[in-house]
Amino acid sequence: MRFLLSSGNCNDICMAQALLEPFDLRGKLILADKGYDSDKFVRWVEERGGIVVVPSRVNAKRPRPTDWHTYKERHLVEKLFLKLKNNRRFATRYEKKALYFHAVVTLACSLVWLL
Repeated sequence: MRFLLSSGNCNDICMAQALLEPFDLRGKLILADKGYDSDKFVRWVEERGGIVVVPSRVNAKRPRPTDWHTYKERHLVEKLFLKLKNNRRFATRYEKKALYFHAVVTLACSLVWLL
């Protein structure tokens, strides 16, 4: 598991490439929601051999076909965030410094992994 902290006013897609950079994407499925429907991001993943399972936005000029059966597996990620948000310090982010919040996220992920 890997995570990166970003500012609150930054879109998730801004960090997606940096998050996936160290991984070998050849033959791997990259599941994400419509917020990651960017031609630049999709092209970047496909150049590295990844298989993109991201539904196109409603207003897309050229919608991509989506494997909806595979896309439904994304619920596992959503369930992980629900488990993480059971930890109050994670959900409300009391820590002001990124270093401290990084520690809280690491601890919360460890607890989910152990349980």
